[in-house]
Amino acid sequence: MSIVLDLGGLGPADLVAGPCALSELMASLHVLAEPEHHPEATGWAARAAAADPDLGDELLFFAPLWARFRCRLFFPRAVPLAAGLDEELAAVAALPAEEFLELVAPGVLGTTAMSVPPARELRPGSAAAEEYARRCLRRSYARGELARQLVAAPLELRDRLLAVLRAADTAFFAEDWRALRPVLEDHAREVRRRLATRSPADVLAELLPTAARVGPGERVRLDKLQIDEVKVAPRPLVLVPSARVWPHLTVKHEHPSCVAVQYPVPAAAPGGQLTVRDLQDRLMALTSPARMELCRHLLGEPITTSELAARLGSSEPQVSRALRTLREAGLVRSARDGKLVRHRLATDVIRRLGHDVLATVAR
Repeated sequence: MSIVLDLGGLGPADLVAGPCALSELMASLHVLAEPEHHPEATGWAARAAAADPDLGDELLFFAPLWARFRCRLFFPRAVPLAAGLDEELAAVAALPAEEFLELVAPGVLGTTAMSVPPARELRPGSAAAEEYARRCLRRSYARGELARQLVAAPLELRDRLLAVLRAADTAFFAEDWRALRPVLEDHAREVRRRLATRSPADVLAELLPTAARVGPGERVRLDKLQIDEVKVAPRPLVLVPSARVWPHLTVKHEHPSCVAVQYPVPAAAPGGQLTVRDLQDRLMALTSPARMELCRHLLGEPITTSELAARLGSSEPQVSRALRTLREAGLVRSARDGKLVRHRLATDVIRRLGHDVLATVAR
């Protein structure tokens, strides 16, 4: 499963890389709303939540907008990128009712724009609006209530959302952004330097740990539990580095203005990232009772193949095959000691496996 980006036809001016304060604020609010996805940010989340406890109810009301299917409103919609959060919020404040509804309605439902009626059809009391609200309610009560208010008074909801975002900025984000922005700008400069001399597909494949070039042309596969193929041109591609988005990788291509990819900078990805196939290999390697028994003996001390065979009452070829499976999955490390090769369980990898499962599924 993957998203494939077709980058054919993009010129140098069609590739933009830079931090986006509004996207980073959205990623931060997601961490607060779903902290179980982000154990690495536990300390930060506790401090941010404590900064303004009265903000909690409003953040909970709008939480569907920064849940798993991120609302398109929070991503760049024009290039060059805005200078900062004030400019981005001013652009949101200037949105007419229909455009705001168009950007927000899919996020409330938590699905692609194609499965939501056009904004002009979502008039209060219309059959399309009633059905849209029912679909949101089936997802959750919170989504249903948010949909009802969006359809009834989009501009009032827009202004209420802006007040919440400004309050979050005052409470915790402004201070956080002062520290994060220079790091993200340095990263973006390095990306732009690579784009000046390398093909877009090569740069993306280097940039994203689970990405790879596929087939002929400028096509890149992004490893996600999702299936989609996106032709980027003639729109520009905007690369949005983030410190808070890990372990997620978000591709937003619904808007005609540009395709946006928000991804974690390497420093923000603890332990790296596994492909779905790597994760499957590790889990499959541990499904065999014989290999699990082998792991028990590998846990205590470095041990040779012949010593393992003697302990287990197995032949050395059988043990070698089991060791090879575990080693190829990254669960065993082998090191030469003179004429001997000793093996040991990679306990750090085993310990991290539950977190890796969560990070890969969440991506």
